Amino acid sequence: MAESQPSGVRLALRTRATAVELDALRTKVAYEGVPPRPDGVYELLVDGEPTARASVTGGNVLLIDLATGARHTTQGPAGTVRFEGLPAREKDIEIWLPHNETTELVALRTDAPVRPVPQDGRPVWLHHGSSISHGSDAAGPASTWPALAARLGGADLVNLGFGGGALLDPFTARALRDTPADLISVKFGINLVNADLMRLRALGPAVHGFLDTVREGRPATPLLVVSALYCPIHEDTPGPSVPDFTGLASGRLRFRAGGDPAERATGKLTLTTIREELARVVRERAADDPYLGYLDGRELYGEADHAELPLPDGLHPDAETHRRIGERFARLAFGPGGRFAHPAA
Repeated sequence: MAESQPSGVRLALRTRATAVELDALRTKVAYEGVPPRPDGVYELLVDGEPTARASVTGGNVLLIDLATGARHTTQGPAGTVRFEGLPAREKDIEIWLPHNETTELVALRTDAPVRPVPQDGRPVWLHHGSSISHGSDAAGPASTWPALAARLGGADLVNLGFGGGALLDPFTARALRDTPADLISVKFGINLVNADLMRLRALGPAVHGFLDTVREGRPATPLLVVSALYCPIHEDTPGPSVPDFTGLASGRLRFRAGGDPAERATGKLTLTTIREELARVVRERAADDPYLGYLDGRELYGEADHAELPLPDGLHPDAETHRRIGERFARLAFGPGGRFAHPAA
């Protein structure tokens, strides 16, 4: 489901058209007993500038019962999103697809011919991370923190952020290895705790193996390892993350830590432990890999940020926090002295 929700995917075309229509069949996710989630947003960028937003109607609904895991899909028709009143000149148009809905493209109509957008020389930035990188609770697909950081940093984003899926999977490492890119970043931490996936003994070798695989195909590409944002429920308490259903009646879903801090002695992972291990692995590897760097996620969102902009459900940042994270990543990674400041040729 996460793979089919296209974070960072957009239609890109050059045209003089003043009106563009897109037919799409969406599959929207809903949860039993929870008020309907907002419709997914299609964001229009004209010459790189956000210009308009719209949603489609109809489509399918995937209803999930969080208590039992049961799923049921109701079928519906395709809908249409229309953008009009565009400037009558040659321009580059991007339509960013919703990051929180499965989208099937049906038809594209314009009132003038279209052609591909030429390569513009921007470095391709390949990023992998959790639901936060995927865009959970962002205002729209072009407003997720990676999309914002890419726009501010002058990069062409390929986003492999998968909700619940930043788990050091070997097949993800192979996808990163085999995808052409000038810059690569990987963000690990929260999903390893969410899923209570492994113990400390396994974490170091798994990180080494993941990075080894990426380096098989990209030995000299700037590679930035990013640890988790500040998240109080799991800083020093292991997972798994457990849904708290007490607020469902009022439309609120929160998460709590299902582990016990005492279990750290048995090797269960917390965000503090994972950050320490990621920093150690990168420090040791960087002695022979000058293109490898580490960024502590608390520099993007730390304890002081949480006091000002708390995580609404205990795990995921809201739209304003996505903006803050994106701006900070652009400064720390793409700005002077950043790992991505001087892309590989």
